[in-house]
Amino acid sequence: MRLEGLMNAHGIHRGMRLSEAYRLAVDTGIGCDPRGRGEVERMLKEAEESYSKLEGFAKEAFDAERLWNPYADTRISWGDGDTEVERVMWGIDVGTGEVLLADRLREKGERIDAVVAHHPLGLARTPFPEVMWLQTDMYASAGVPITVSEGLMKGRMEEVLRGVLPANYNQAVDAARLLGLPILNIHTPADNCVQAFLTREMEERSPRTVGDIIDILMKQPEFRMAAKHNSPPKIVVGSASARCGKVICKMNGGTSGPKEIYAELSKAGVGTVVGMHFPESHIEEARKNHVNLVVSGHMSSDSLGINLIADEWQRHGIEVLPCSGLLRHSRV
Repeated sequence: MRLEGLMNAHGIHRGMRLSEAYRLAVDTGIGCDPRGRGEVERMLKEAEESYSKLEGFAKEAFDAERLWNPYADTRISWGDGDTEVERVMWGIDVGTGEVLLADRLREKGERIDAVVAHHPLGLARTPFPEVMWLQTDMYASAGVPITVSEGLMKGRMEEVLRGVLPANYNQAVDAARLLGLPILNIHTPADNCVQAFLTREMEERSPRTVGDIIDILMKQPEFRMAAKHNSPPKIVVGSASARCGKVICKMNGGTSGPKEIYAELSKAGVGTVVGMHFPESHIEEARKNHVNLVVSGHMSSDSLGINLIADEWQRHGIEVLPCSGLLRHSRV
């Protein structure tokens, strides 16, 4: 992967091409993928084999990015990849309003070379349920038999796909195109980063109680910032004094998995799950199976993952202007 960057008059790297920044984000996500780089490379090889067998319109319509990008929920939806990027506006949820905001800021003299979303839009919106399959390996690593994990996940993926099929996937993208603003989104690569970061924190700090987990989370700036906005991490099943047992983090895999997974996690010896958010049906199943649940916070957790990629961009001279829920904190 060629990452040249741009040089200013003093020979200092300043910015990158849009396509290079995008590839750097994807590669950073692969480096944090819970399945390991070897498994990701196997998936990419399968995509190449599938592509080679296609003919006619099926081959013409094939999304060629699948040959190097394993995340269907992460795409440049509009814009020239050769665009020089020094400053982007990045938000967790980006719609037409955020695109108009970027254009208005440009009118006022702000440099904004592209708009970046976290949650899928455009080319990444409809196929995003595919990345849920990643959860099967996460649960298997926690001790759930892979056959059980895959069996439960398939039905949930089909349910989520039916939910996104009616989406007006190109609404914000069309607005960006009309205004001449490149637009992309980075989803699973950022979620992989927060997954790896928090999993390492839990393993290194070995919490004894559920309250200890809250303390560990609150050591990170994103969770402290969210707490100042009245959105701190919360225990939704269990209590602060309850012993947490084996702890797993569930920060990626597209969206919530099957509710039936809690019975299997309990059998596997998992005592606590830390996640960005949980549907009410998950809370009921976790309580029934004596699994503690800690909500780390959606915006704060997404921000942590985004910040880890934004820091990589910062090292290459790209500044991030946060909006739409992103709590920007640089660790560079």
